[in-house]
Amino acid sequence: MISFCSALIIRRRFRKLVGETATLPSPLLIHHYSGDSLVPKQLAIKPANLATAQTAINLFQAAVGKPQGDLDQQLQTLEGEGTDYRIKRGLAHILRNSFSTFEIVSPLEPEVLRDRIFTLAASQAHTPHAAQQHLATLSAQLSQELNRDVEPIHIQQGLYADLKENRILTAFEAPTPEALLHRYNLSQVQGIFYKASHVVMHLHRNDPGEYKLMFKYLKLFRLMTYIEGEADQGFTITIDGPASLFKASTRYGVDIAKLVPAILHVTRWQLTAQLQWKNPYTKVSQQKSYSLSDTCNLVSHYPPGKPYDSMLEQAFAEKWAKTKTDWVLEREVDLVPIPGSVMIPDFRLVHPDGRVYLLEIVGYWRPEYLRKKFYQVRQASNENLILAVSERLNLEKAGVDVRNTPAKVIWFKDKLQPKTILAALEPA
Repeated sequence: MISFCSALIIRRRFRKLVGETATLPSPLLIHHYSGDSLVPKQLAIKPANLATAQTAINLFQAAVGKPQGDLDQQLQTLEGEGTDYRIKRGLAHILRNSFSTFEIVSPLEPEVLRDRIFTLAASQAHTPHAAQQHLATLSAQLSQELNRDVEPIHIQQGLYADLKENRILTAFEAPTPEALLHRYNLSQVQGIFYKASHVVMHLHRNDPGEYKLMFKYLKLFRLMTYIEGEADQGFTITIDGPASLFKASTRYGVDIAKLVPAILHVTRWQLTAQLQWKNPYTKVSQQKSYSLSDTCNLVSHYPPGKPYDSMLEQAFAEKWAKTKTDWVLEREVDLVPIPGSVMIPDFRLVHPDGRVYLLEIVGYWRPEYLRKKFYQVRQASNENLILAVSERLNLEKAGVDVRNTPAKVIWFKDKLQPKTILAALEPA
């Protein structure tokens, strides 16, 4: 058992952020064919499956305070030689990545600690007695440097604490067995979208707040989308999948998968996806399809409130908070209706004198998306809209002429700085 005296450890967290979802890796996805469609594996909420889930949860609870390697051995024993090993492995993957906190426990960063002990070891011939002397010497040095007691055992435990199998499970927030099964079923469905080439979502007439939340998630995951419709009739959202990109991106496929729990917060909806799926036996890529609607029994683990900011937006918002200005940056922005579609800008800028501007950050995307984006801006005809455009984008090649854009266009290089926006708001 590792000692967790807070004065003796350095921690490096490996837990997923709240906004992320522990999607299953491809080897743990279980699907079967039904004609031209794919059907993901779903575990019924019944006693046998609940018992399997509870057993996995119990293993994690018993492993708190122990190295990950010990837990992995227990999980391997749980798998046994049964044919359902992929199901048990999938449940463990979700518990490990969504409910567990693994940390490096060491008096110093392990790499620094190794350098210190190896330097001492190089001073004389290696013997068991000399090794104990080195540990005692370094223990005394660190106790003085860190102003706390560091024992030789802490050094031994910390030397290779950065190896995956030596990370310590320091916290585990146990879900209920039912919640774990729901999360597993959702993850199997999410895996369908890793190979999507085209996704179309129909959001029927719903509460406007549901649209707003959905569009925020679309922006959060930075998906290449085109939105048509209006709040009174509903919206059609077209999303380019990873298989449609010039170079297929696994990360982008995972971003689309993250959208599935978000749509479950919408009352009336349906979606269809076109897939480029490789047959596991022939290894030949095939055209498949997948459909899902509000009648599914999937359960979302996303909060029904607003999603977290993307890294790009968050970085800008944090810098703005440190800027001395009367302009207030607001993240809660209403939908901007345009003929046949809708826009939801990244931020609203409000001045005490009543002036209001909307800010849209255009950092990257494909030429087709850029053409659609600037077409929407022209349709909106909003003179209080500011477009912050990355200089990395070749708008001319994309067929976009910013001179025809009824919005303020400003340019930025790598990161958008508040002073650039303020210069546009308060011209000299």
